[in-house]
Amino acid sequence: MIRELVIVSGKGGTGKTSITAAFASLAENAVLCDADVDAADLHLLMAPRVEQRTDFMGGSKAHIRTGDCTSCGRCRELCRFAAISADYVVDDIACEGCGVCVDLCPVAAIDFPVQKCGEWYISSTRFGPMVHARLGIAEENSGKLVSLVRRETMQLAEEKGLGMILTDGPPGIGCPVIAAIGGATALVIIVEPTVSGLHDMARVADLAAHFRVPGLVCINKFDLNPEMTGRIEAYALQRKMRVVGRVPFDPIFTRAMIAGQNILEYDKDSAAAAAITAVWHDILSSPALNPLGIKDFSSTIQ
Repeated sequence: MIRELVIVSGKGGTGKTSITAAFASLAENAVLCDADVDAADLHLLMAPRVEQRTDFMGGSKAHIRTGDCTSCGRCRELCRFAAISADYVVDDIACEGCGVCVDLCPVAAIDFPVQKCGEWYISSTRFGPMVHARLGIAEENSGKLVSLVRRETMQLAEEKGLGMILTDGPPGIGCPVIAAIGGATALVIIVEPTVSGLHDMARVADLAAHFRVPGLVCINKFDLNPEMTGRIEAYALQRKMRVVGRVPFDPIFTRAMIAGQNILEYDKDSAAAAAITAVWHDILSSPALNPLGIKDFSSTIQ
């Protein structure tokens, strides 16, 4: 059985990717997946060597065939985005790819070709295989690309006989997050001890409950606001979510990122590294990943 652990957060900048990269050092027999396709950055710490590169065809743009167009003006009337000029040329930037003009053109003079929106990759890293992607600037369909990346990751794990997927998920609760968490074994919600952090965590918890995915809570920089840390833990208890640990604030995270390493590589003896190691072991022992209570559970993930 392949277990997928998705690391998410209610907003960007909570340390989600740094913690995911540290987990990569601790995991065995795992495939890495960067599902944050809108702002992918796990590769900055993993230094992946691309072995397979594939175009992502994820959306369409209208194109008017001027030779067939009768200049009736119907498409300009229907376009809510003012993407069609007076001489019936479509502005690719303004066009949202809704297809209304294509469907309702009286003379069927508008084509709707699929566009390249980005690329996705299968790579090797010092911690094992990795599937990741890059969405083009201002391109749509990030949810579709997230689903594709997760599907390819699962297939790769099956081919290589690896029992765990570590997924760096997108922040927030939008379409990419929904695409990243459906069917996951468990979520690790990274939260900072602030009022907004608690609010954002609550939204992610609601999303996880809706899709019936167990949520685990990790409080990053917990020592910056112990009172709020207590409130977050109380809320997690109320929502029946396990708090898998606290990670202290430590500038070493920044130094490790500058060096292109995760915190365990940069300084495995630091307090922050010890805290993340403890979090990882608590995750592995949680009922969400280890429902049978196996003592040496990590050895069974093959």
